[in-house]
Amino acid sequence: MSLWYALVDLLPFEWAQPGQMFFMKNALLAILVISPLFGLLSTMVVQSRMSFFSDALGHSAFTGIAIGALCGLAEPMWAAVGFALAFSLLFTYVRRRSALASDTVIGVFSSTAVALGIFIATLDGGSFTRFNTLLIGDILSVEPRKTILLAAILGVILVLWVCAYNTLLLSALHPALADSRGIQVFWQEAVLNAAIAVVVTLSMTWVGLLVINSLLVLPAAAARCLARNIRQYHLFSILGAMVCGVAGLTTSYYIGASAGAAITLYLALYFAIATAFQGKRL
Repeated sequence: MSLWYALVDLLPFEWAQPGQMFFMKNALLAILVISPLFGLLSTMVVQSRMSFFSDALGHSAFTGIAIGALCGLAEPMWAAVGFALAFSLLFTYVRRRSALASDTVIGVFSSTAVALGIFIATLDGGSFTRFNTLLIGDILSVEPRKTILLAAILGVILVLWVCAYNTLLLSALHPALADSRGIQVFWQEAVLNAAIAVVVTLSMTWVGLLVINSLLVLPAAAARCLARNIRQYHLFSILGAMVCGVAGLTTSYYIGASAGAAITLYLALYFAIATAFQGKRL
């Protein structure tokens, strides 16, 4: 981290002065790791028409935290990660085995997860308010060790994209054709959904449950309006997410607003601009 702090000290911001405001420097690093992750995963989420999957995962992660707190775990977040992974695998199984549409299955899992979380959180007259911070998030509370973990996940996903993007895309767009070509559709989807589950769960406390879905939808939705090919699609999604992430963090610092909300508003502006230029693709 000392190398990162030395690099940030060169930036022309008051919070970038040497030896101070390390919480902002940690937050900037988290944004630079989270944004490419969401920008990359966003392309597949939009292609698969699973835009509300992250909402369902967020609800499952909340339930996992409630379970972890009920069990007295020192770090309930890891219970949330485990629960979200199990949730994503079960969702993948039901989605493949059921004739129901994806949005219907997502709705069933999402409502069940949030109801279970609220039920557990309010057992014995417990108060739900202790979990209110999860709704808005606080990027300034980011821990460097979790950022390093997300950076490792980013590396794994980059390798997965390079080695298996075509099969992932075919499995998402035409499962029957993918299956006829010997592709293990279930495991392709399971790996992708598990990756989304881990990223959403670890980022939830920083971005907030109320807006985290936007990070998995808006970057690719905007990029789709501008891109002429797959490479541009991924590039515009990742760059848009990174620019909006840094702009949102900077804006939130200077005006004292929620970073997650600021990032979402910048992404919405990016989508509006991309939509305006949709007929004039680059």
